[in-house]
Amino acid sequence: MPTSTPASGSPITVALVDDQQLFRGGIRMLIESQPDMKFVGEAGDGHEAIRLAATVKPDVLLMDVRMPNMDGIEATQQIVARGLETRVLVLTTFDLDKAVARAVAVGASGFVLKDADPEFLLAAIRTVHSGSEVFAAQATADLIRRFSQAPGRLGGEPEEFAALTEREREMFFLAAKGMSNSEIAAKEFLSEATVKTHISRILAKLSLRDRVQLVVYAYEHGLL
Repeated sequence: MPTSTPASGSPITVALVDDQQLFRGGIRMLIESQPDMKFVGEAGDGHEAIRLAATVKPDVLLMDVRMPNMDGIEATQQIVARGLETRVLVLTTFDLDKAVARAVAVGASGFVLKDADPEFLLAAIRTVHSGSEVFAAQATADLIRRFSQAPGRLGGEPEEFAALTEREREMFFLAAKGMSNSEIAAKEFLSEATVKTHISRILAKLSLRDRVQLVVYAYEHGLL
């Protein structure tokens, strides 16, 4: 798979948090082999991850879920809560993992299996850096649907949801059900650019970061 260079000419800065030193070494070598990426730091637990995100401010932070002292879920939540622009990409051993669902719910931009093909991981980093999710929206929907805990779900339509236009509501439900921009465009006879504009407006009105959080929002509020 060919590499790509960011339009600004600056490399994508990447940091890694994982408690396994050998794994960190392998990922560091992979990142450093890419002309459009720069490895800027590593850490071994959640506490160090927060310090790393605050001081180094990487574009993308690869975050293991299970670590000593503080896990990747709490670290992700604190990084997102601080308003840092760093986007968190969760690394996991299991595909449909309850811990991963929780990480997505608190603000992670997606997840990648630790044994994924190196080219897939690199593509995922570039995709996250561009502001998009890194896995099929349907996979996100399946993940949240499987592991969302019913007692914790919020009932009733949220007040801010009423601000969406009828067309935006249609786009919201299609995206929440796992359809990609291209699939929505084909179904609604629209251009992908138009769909992207609708989704961007929806995210802004609902104060959501990305489509991953849109799916979480839909299930948390019982909208699907």
